[in-house]
Amino acid sequence: MSKQTETAGPILEIDNLSISFFTRVREIPAVMDFSVQVQPGEAVGLVGESGCGKSTVALGVMRDLGANGRIVGGTVRFKGRDMATLDPEELRDVRGNEIAMIYQEPMASLNPAMRVGQQLTEVPMIHEGISQADARTRALEVIRDVKLPDPERILNAYPHQLSGGQQQRIVIAMALMSKPSLLILDEPTTALDVTVEAAVVNLVKDLGRKYGTAMLFISHNLGLVLETCDRICVMYSGEAVETGSIHDVFDQMHHPYTQALFRSIPLPGADKNARPLVAIPGNFPLPHERPPGCNFGPRCDYFQPGLCDRDAPVPMEPVEGFERHQTRCLRNTEIDWSAPLHPPVQTEKPAQGPVVLKMEKVKKYYEVAANVLFGKARETKLVKANESLSFEAHEGETLAIVGESGCGKSTFAKLLMGLETVTDGSIQLDGRNIEHTPIEARNTQDVADIQMVFQNPFDTLNPSMTVGRQILRALEVFGHGTSDDERMDEMLRLLDLVKLPREFATRMPRQLSGGQKQRVGIARAFAGGARIVVADEPVSALDVSVQAAVTDLLMDIQRKHKTTLLFISHDLSIVRYLSDRVMVMYLGHVVELGTTDQVFAPPYHPYTEALLSAVPIADTHVEKKHIVLEGDVPSALNPPSGCPFQTRCHWKSKVSGGLCESQVPPSRHLAEGHEIKCHLSDEQLANMDAVIKTAAE
Repeated sequence: MSKQTETAGPILEIDNLSISFFTRVREIPAVMDFSVQVQPGEAVGLVGESGCGKSTVALGVMRDLGANGRIVGGTVRFKGRDMATLDPEELRDVRGNEIAMIYQEPMASLNPAMRVGQQLTEVPMIHEGISQADARTRALEVIRDVKLPDPERILNAYPHQLSGGQQQRIVIAMALMSKPSLLILDEPTTALDVTVEAAVVNLVKDLGRKYGTAMLFISHNLGLVLETCDRICVMYSGEAVETGSIHDVFDQMHHPYTQALFRSIPLPGADKNARPLVAIPGNFPLPHERPPGCNFGPRCDYFQPGLCDRDAPVPMEPVEGFERHQTRCLRNTEIDWSAPLHPPVQTEKPAQGPVVLKMEKVKKYYEVAANVLFGKARETKLVKANESLSFEAHEGETLAIVGESGCGKSTFAKLLMGLETVTDGSIQLDGRNIEHTPIEARNTQDVADIQMVFQNPFDTLNPSMTVGRQILRALEVFGHGTSDDERMDEMLRLLDLVKLPREFATRMPRQLSGGQKQRVGIARAFAGGARIVVADEPVSALDVSVQAAVTDLLMDIQRKHKTTLLFISHDLSIVRYLSDRVMVMYLGHVVELGTTDQVFAPPYHPYTEALLSAVPIADTHVEKKHIVLEGDVPSALNPPSGCPFQTRCHWKSKVSGGLCESQVPPSRHLAEGHEIKCHLSDEQLANMDAVIKTAAE
């Protein structure tokens, strides 16, 4: 029985909370006048951009703000008790026992030197004083609850012996060991594949129902919040700007920032040419540079001088007709919230050019010494990272490569860049074979033609060089211009191209936001006039509003320069929005290849079907088939026999004769340009239902 039954009112009650961090220079307000309640068994989502104060609220609840953080106003009540009145011993008893927190990175919560069972059993032994035998019994029960296979083996394993998804499930199990009344989840699925994310979210919802646990779910993913939560609180620059039930806020939004967030994410129906995303203008204000009046005023389409910028706090007001729906907008009753803001800027779909890149039956195998792995001396084992990859990419086309971690996407990128050479098959750039030419042996033009934009903009820039110098260095390497003046002019033109102010040339990377750093990475990629850009998860580390701006920038550059974009991602929402064709990979194989419309409509490969089902969509009018993949992607060291997907496929029972277990399916043409690698019959494929349906369908 959950501890939440011990009290009647709200489990968590935050009232006018203000939190500041104190530096030698100034007090920095991080959270201001923040209020929210979480009822027993309720899940409340906390959403907003990085730096808006979501995690600070969570740390304020836990009273874990560090040496320079302090609650300067308001109260946090847990089961009616003011958390500020608890002494250290009482606070320690509440943390982990009655309030548990799950962080974004699972290994930050796990001790790599302790077995999983030891880490799980110490929670109730310390907090409840139960015996080790009873604690182990409970650990086995919770391991089964989080749907991990072979609980005894898991308890005896070390964290590094588990996958990322399994590690996160262990952290959830650890949080549940004392059956807390409140569970705080801080971006718990950001580091996970979309299929693992779907399984973890499904698990959290089931456990919430089973244990009656109240949840505070922190995320920047609106689709995840829709699928997980009962109510939502939208935060901007330290303040709650809109709160209400999921349907109130998603269907009747009454704050310009909430509206702007939804316009910047790709929902079904968004189209990069006809209905492009609209990025939020301007930049997120730093805590010590907030504007007077409404914090969102300088970026707001409804800004009214003299009203929105008056130097007075903006209060939260109820939305007329909705008792628990509140907004922090001075023009709430004046604005027609149902009216379209302004027509999107439409663009022509660029004409498809000639084939610039062609891969034919490309294989990449690695030899791994087997003596360490299998105890057999002088033996090697093949790791088949890529298996018979074949595709063409045209000038000006966007080809998306999707799949879970371990499917071979990054190996494919390394082969293309020349960081690895192929085991078999051919790679042609403008009809010239480059598959056996490593990057150090490629000529300058070939290196300049194929460039890469990486996932994490923080790791790709030299912290000790200015932005301008880093772009100039790329221009020097690619032999652009005959003088420093020519290269300087080109560097400034590249800053214009990625829509950064020219004065950024003298700035250091630490002075830039994540989105600005990614723009510098894009500018550097185009320093040699890149014709093919491999974008490896280029927006996954960015806020949704910044994602829209960076995606729009890539599309704009592509139209101007007829660039071929190879977009590696596991986010099928953004893939559907910007790609012309999609290649789905699983365990080194291309299991489906076709136009975006073909891949996102039935018939699907069973793996594509599961990927689509896993995509969280922030639209209450969308119906989605629910498919949760069991297990993890098999190891490329020991792949399954037959079809690579057969160990996780829920369609396998419909194929007779053991074909799935014994034979790799051949690649079949379902329609012009649409290929699929599956044993299902044409009739079975034709009878597949759509995974995602909108209200109009």
